[in-house]
Amino acid sequence: MLPKISLTDRSQEIENLVLVVSSLKTLPEGVFTAAELSFIRRQHKELKKDIIPYNHLENWIYVYVIRDEKSLYKRLEDCRKAGNKIGDLLNAQKAEKVVIFDHEDNPAETLAFAEGMALGNYQFLKYKKDREKANTLNSIEIYSGSLQEQKSEKRKAKSETGSEISIPRYLATSLPNLNILLDAVFKCRDLINEPASYLTATVFAKEIEQLGRECGAKVEVMNKKKLDALRMGGILGVNKGSHEPPTFTVMEWKPGDAVNQKPIVFVGKGIVFDSGGMNLKPGDSMLNMKDDMSGAAAAALAVYAIAKAKLPVYVVGLMPATDNRPGTKAMVPGDILKMHNGMTVEVLNTDAEGRLILADALSFARKYKPELVIDMATLTGAAVRAIGKFACAGMQCKAAEEFLELMECGFSTNERIVELPMWDEYGELIKSELADLKNIGPGDAGTITAGKFLEKFTDYPYIHLDIAGPAFLDKADSYRGIGGTGFGVRLLFDYMIRRISSEMAK
Repeated sequence: MLPKISLTDRSQEIENLVLVVSSLKTLPEGVFTAAELSFIRRQHKELKKDIIPYNHLENWIYVYVIRDEKSLYKRLEDCRKAGNKIGDLLNAQKAEKVVIFDHEDNPAETLAFAEGMALGNYQFLKYKKDREKANTLNSIEIYSGSLQEQKSEKRKAKSETGSEISIPRYLATSLPNLNILLDAVFKCRDLINEPASYLTATVFAKEIEQLGRECGAKVEVMNKKKLDALRMGGILGVNKGSHEPPTFTVMEWKPGDAVNQKPIVFVGKGIVFDSGGMNLKPGDSMLNMKDDMSGAAAAALAVYAIAKAKLPVYVVGLMPATDNRPGTKAMVPGDILKMHNGMTVEVLNTDAEGRLILADALSFARKYKPELVIDMATLTGAAVRAIGKFACAGMQCKAAEEFLELMECGFSTNERIVELPMWDEYGELIKSELADLKNIGPGDAGTITAGKFLEKFTDYPYIHLDIAGPAFLDKADSYRGIGGTGFGVRLLFDYMIRRISSEMAK
């Protein structure tokens, strides 16, 4: 359940309350008795607790003491995690509503706290008959003088300028925008968690069409016949072993007041299930391969959030989709594919299929003459081994400044990026004796050689994000939960807010 976050003036009766403070000395008067205050201070000082629940019989009051972190990014992430913990406690008590009191005027920390509480409330229950453990929290209200003032200032700014954007970065935008973003993350997680028995490439395209109708974005779905006409040999090659046809979905948001003339393009890998093809994956390695379309889901839902919030930026999402199976006509090692841009690729491993469909999409992106292209893909196990679940691997070509800005947004949202090099020497490792390229290198630096392979299909500023580690989790990681995380949606939304703010400041 996605709880709605809203502002309140506290005029109504409060059932459950969270006090967000940086010091217990500033707790509001009249809430606790002297004995209760003594108990709370002892819990914090002696037991080192940052979250102190107190049962007032008629309601619960939680005190959250913001950790004294010099880094704003770390402090906000601590707040998100605390919000998730208290959200779990509220759901255990079957609470439906909570009020968060920003007594000290710490709006960024308070919003991050509410964000973590909302994100942690996610559950995928579509296929569960027994829903007794379903979360009950459906309303998160915030009482904050600073946020009330920002709301008034935003209304005034909108009436004078007609602009929807008055405060930079998503944590400081309007609550409606934050709710839109959280909705997009939930929808992204839903798509990733769907089994392949339901989410075929065709169904995935239909889901994006529905998203387009909801947010006002234009959606075009190219079928197998169209892909054949466009000579997209990478997508068609991967699809050869499947009984389900491939799709290539284009999602476009182009408002009249866009700050950019050339679009920013998001490209996402959409392998709805990856068996490895003829290079069949061993046992457990195939268990979560329904998540191999996480990049495409994130690209689509990033466009959805941007369009739903009516952000004045021109963006395009490109989502090629197919499954990768060892059917009777499947491609085999040694096959040579002719790609959309005319280059040929020697396939040495059919389990390195994601880069093949992305290569066609990146070539197709050239038609837009893009300002910047960012792709997201659960591309390599090497990225997981190198970085784990705590960040994605990132590379860039002709986009050094944009990459640094995106990295900063990664810290802001805690969807962090670790930069890997794109040195020319790595490109030597994917040269083929029989074709222009081969689809894998010798084994070392697998994440980088995959990025170098994709770079060959670009001629524009380009950022590659290998999200294999953080896209899907076997164990809950605070507000990210189990399963699809929606990694990339918050990152790209925050980045677009940043770019819009920069353009408007010129």
